[in-house]
Amino acid sequence: MGGVTSSIAARFAFFPPAPPSYRLLADDATGKLLIPELSAPSSAAAAAAAARRGRRRRAAAEAEAEAVVEAEEAEVLRLRTRRGHEIVAVYVRNPRATATLLYSHGNAADLGQMFGLFVELSHRLRVNLMGYDYAGYGRSTGKPTEYNTYADIEAAYNCLKEQYGVADEDIILYGQSVGSGPTIDLASRVPNLRAVVLHSPILSGLRVLYPVKRTYWFDIYKNIDKIGLVNCPVLVIHGTSDDVVDCSHGKQLWELSKVKYTPLWLSGGGHCNLELYPDFIRHLKKFISSVAKQAAKNGSKEPTVKDGAHNNNKDIIEIIPSERPRTQEAAHRPEASRNSLDSRVVKSKAADLPEKSRMSSDDVDKFRRRRCLVW
Repeated sequence: MGGVTSSIAARFAFFPPAPPSYRLLADDATGKLLIPELSAPSSAAAAAAAARRGRRRRAAAEAEAEAVVEAEEAEVLRLRTRRGHEIVAVYVRNPRATATLLYSHGNAADLGQMFGLFVELSHRLRVNLMGYDYAGYGRSTGKPTEYNTYADIEAAYNCLKEQYGVADEDIILYGQSVGSGPTIDLASRVPNLRAVVLHSPILSGLRVLYPVKRTYWFDIYKNIDKIGLVNCPVLVIHGTSDDVVDCSHGKQLWELSKVKYTPLWLSGGGHCNLELYPDFIRHLKKFISSVAKQAAKNGSKEPTVKDGAHNNNKDIIEIIPSERPRTQEAAHRPEASRNSLDSRVVKSKAADLPEKSRMSSDDVDKFRRRRCLVW
């Protein structure tokens, strides 16, 4: 018997790609960090490729060229965490940005696999975007544990504040799958964030394994107990056919949120393919636009609810107090699934201390294997 909670978490929660999907190099001339695998095609090559696709509209070609420029201007960073690790992060700029997205990715992914999505989201949502690898993922040092991920997201958040001068009111936290853990933890401790997006989120680690009715001391990512502390608008996106993290996780987190935003339940969506549905980007764009207008309209910390708001158009989104969620039907089924794309912080010292284990890590490992957990 023995071991700490974080070692249990590492055994049944984390699956970093091995080997990492990218290398980290320093440019001899400038000293800047580079990821060769993320090098975007040159503007000339992109223009030639666009010309060959004659059937594309000119606007689409121009949009693609803009995305290429954004990819070329992405910055690669090494960030030191309060737990002594160095994590790798990328920062994608958009000259028309209205907000900054801090993206915590899913379990079986790293920056090399996520970069294409980061560039696409930055371009289409008109946001600056920072993504990072957890300790033990990609070229980040250390080992993946629950508490390390909390330190990792804090390091990325502090970088946005200190190096890029981003205000809390302009930050949108985005957590996918296991990334909902550090996302909700940080959001529960920073009161003035613009918004939070939860993509296929989990209620807690143990609840992915088994639908327990209470929170146990050895559980990890206790999102169910923290979501009520988040003060900003929360958007939940979940697939109704998710066979890894059941859609009930997203629905319960939405129900428990203080400031609910019309959720997106993607009919037939799984755990790793929601980005392929047209409604995914459409809903995100409306959400980001709505919270931006709200931030500009008043200086209050909490968004207001439209009096007597009622609209039959399902594409019109309102911040709502307690309605039942509506299902957004996808305009098209996805063609194919891709791999899982899956300070001012006040934190008590006690929260960093692991709890004493009453279950051997071997028992937990056997339990995880029996339940075939991969998330």
